[in-house]
Amino acid sequence: MKSIFFLLLFFTTMSIAQNSNYKFQHTEKTTAPPAAIWKVWTDVPNWSNWDTGLKSAELEGEFGEGAKGKLIPDKGPKSKFMITEVIPGQSYLLKTKIPFGWLKVQRTMEIKDGELHFTHAVEFTGILKNILGKKFGTRYREMLPEVMISIKKIAEENQVYNR
Repeated sequence: MKSIFFLLLFFTTMSIAQNSNYKFQHTEKTTAPPAAIWKVWTDVPNWSNWDTGLKSAELEGEFGEGAKGKLIPDKGPKSKFMITEVIPGQSYLLKTKIPFGWLKVQRTMEIKDGELHFTHAVEFTGILKNILGKKFGTRYREMLPEVMISIKKIAEENQVYNR
């Protein structure tokens, strides 16, 4: 009986984590080709054109695994990030160090039923994930659908964007 209780508790916790302010994601469908989404995602200096929570972003060198950069959010301190995983044209993971953990951002895309789906997932890790998720994640989670729609619009219209 005890093991059933712990099993139920485990799956309940997993479900809550997927819908929390420290772990969340949003997916959009688009008519744009994958290369158009990839171009928007990997054009780091122009991230602030579609990410409403960001003042600026810069990348040291070429976009790829191991590349480092800096982010200046519209609210909060400047932070450094590193791209830790890349599957060219399909997905990447970037990490930012936070107190006692990481802020992870994973961007992926896949074709389902002939349509391109692209996803932006955010996860705060470490012992302060609940606190930092509540402080920052709540706002990021609320902004994410708007951010994703902006990416979709830029990619579909093949806009040239400069700032």
